[in-house]
Amino acid sequence: MRNIVLLILFVIPLVAISQKPFMQWDFENIKNRNSIEVLTGIADTIEGNFEEAAGVLGKGLRLDGFTTRIIRQRSGLKKPDKEFTIEAWISLGEYPWNWCPIITTESNEVKGYRLMIGPLGQVSLQTAIGEQWISCTSGKEILPLRKWIHIVGVYSAVKEMKLYVNGDIKASLPISGSMTYPNGTKCIIGMVATPGKPSDAIRSWGTVDAYFGLDGIIDEIKVYDQVLTFDQIKENYSKYAVKDPDIALRRLPSIEKNPGRFGAFYTKLKYYPGWDNIWPVDQDPDIVVCFDKSPVKFIFWRGIRYGPCWISENENWMADQSLETWGNGKNDIEGCFEHMQDRHCRFSHVRIIENNDARVVVHWRYAPVSSHDNTWMIDPKTGWECWVDEYYYIYPDRSAIRKVSWNKGTVGEAVQFQESLPLTQPGQRNEEVLNQDYVHVGDYKYNTRSVDADLRRQPADWPDNYTVQQFNFRSENKPFICFDPGNLMMVRWIDVGYNHFPVGQARCDGRPTKILDRPSHISSSPISDPVIHDDGNRQYWNGLYGMNNMSMTQLITFGRSWSYPAELSLKGTDFISKGYNTSQRCYVLENNSDKAAKIEMSLKGSKDSPIINPALFVKKWNSEGATILLNGKETKECRIGINHELDGDDLVLFFFIKDDKPLKFTILPK
Repeated sequence: MRNIVLLILFVIPLVAISQKPFMQWDFENIKNRNSIEVLTGIADTIEGNFEEAAGVLGKGLRLDGFTTRIIRQRSGLKKPDKEFTIEAWISLGEYPWNWCPIITTESNEVKGYRLMIGPLGQVSLQTAIGEQWISCTSGKEILPLRKWIHIVGVYSAVKEMKLYVNGDIKASLPISGSMTYPNGTKCIIGMVATPGKPSDAIRSWGTVDAYFGLDGIIDEIKVYDQVLTFDQIKENYSKYAVKDPDIALRRLPSIEKNPGRFGAFYTKLKYYPGWDNIWPVDQDPDIVVCFDKSPVKFIFWRGIRYGPCWISENENWMADQSLETWGNGKNDIEGCFEHMQDRHCRFSHVRIIENNDARVVVHWRYAPVSSHDNTWMIDPKTGWECWVDEYYYIYPDRSAIRKVSWNKGTVGEAVQFQESLPLTQPGQRNEEVLNQDYVHVGDYKYNTRSVDADLRRQPADWPDNYTVQQFNFRSENKPFICFDPGNLMMVRWIDVGYNHFPVGQARCDGRPTKILDRPSHISSSPISDPVIHDDGNRQYWNGLYGMNNMSMTQLITFGRSWSYPAELSLKGTDFISKGYNTSQRCYVLENNSDKAAKIEMSLKGSKDSPIINPALFVKKWNSEGATILLNGKETKECRIGINHELDGDDLVLFFFIKDDKPLKFTILPK
């Protein structure tokens, strides 16, 4: 009996001793941006942005997916022989843009080995045999996000490769050759060895090679010069008491505290630290517009390349396309030119022009850019290219006029002016944002239709002269657009999203969403061809945008109040009427003198030209305030704003009024 006990005591240590790696990174000892490898004491360089984080045992290393990688120089790299095992723990925030190594020894030639993570949640052990990569690969979504996963790849020359995930075998592959190992290369952890394209790009010429890495936390990476058995791998997986990693579910930015009043605010919106840290910006790069007693927000954020977004009370996002153009001779090789491709906002910026109690004006200026970082239609004589100015005249009723303008002759022939783009959060499905009848459309004659996401339920004879659209969000407040009469609207549904935009930094002009690991935009349309107006050397179009809880009938009436405004009549000669400015959604008056004076005016409201929340702009008001009389009685249903300008003080008034009858206004200076 004593001999049996001695035998057992002798055998157990042998099993433990046989599991001895020749390289091991546990990330417990990080000094001066170096990770001290456990077995050799070699200090391996950590490049880019990184953080120490809780691992499966002690500390792990957080990689940002953009800049982080660990480099083992070739002088400290040991070559495995006829067999080896790679073991690693990893937790992902999102999947890489394409196949990306946990660890690789590859060279520019096809030599070496690599343990890879795929863009759809796969894992693969790859070895170079006969000058080609031989892959032992799992199925899709084998790696859940924000969970610790134990991954093991096993290689045995002229025999097989095996792949284990969380102690279970997920793939095996018989092989008939031996790995060719590079003599002069380094080992890389966490990033591709050479730049590459994202997977599933819809246009190769609209996509540019770039570096990308793993986004998540890694720990306990070990390389053995032997084959570990199934039981040993199972034991290695089971011996860790694994907790959930410190990787939060990602959400598009939200403000921590709503100020509860109407106005525009400079701020710095946050997405998640890895993404935030790559931006070389200081305070106040973004703009948020808030509204009275409403959680609805209107934001201009770097992550959308400053294209403005309406955000509902339950954080559903609505974006819109910029002016987009493409395909013009030599530019055929570059794909789309649009604000979406300006992922660093080199050619896109915003500023607050006006900010008072009655109105906010925000200016967005951008140049359409390709994924190659080139601008559109550069004039060889002047060096100027196509630039677009968009002004947003935003009012307290959660609406805004969008005026889009450009110089004549700078956009080319192929152009798309507008496309409605609902966004989805990471992990959020289309149907969680939109109802089945995902958009309602109508015209100013009160003809309406709903559009079903099921293509089989869409009519074949779809008219194209709609002027009003409302997205049927699963929220109380729904985004809408009203266009000028004469607008042409194409309605379609493409049951796929694209995730190269909004926040993606890959240089790609189209990547269908195959998996819900990152924000996407729903390619649902409608797409409009708006009425183009001329103004000297400029051209422009207008749209009335917003987010509210109006019915389609109410929304069409609201659109009519803008497109067919009530006629203004003005008494006296102290002020000149400049008429109704559709691009600002307001009546414009100008003072004839340098003195403040009383305004007496009326609006001829009717069923055809209803009065809904009208605005008034008075140039050179020359007073610090105003008292407002409606039909002879003082009213509080008015917001008053004063703009202090070089040539005098201007007055902005916004009225909370709905009526289809004539109204009289008296405006007295204070």
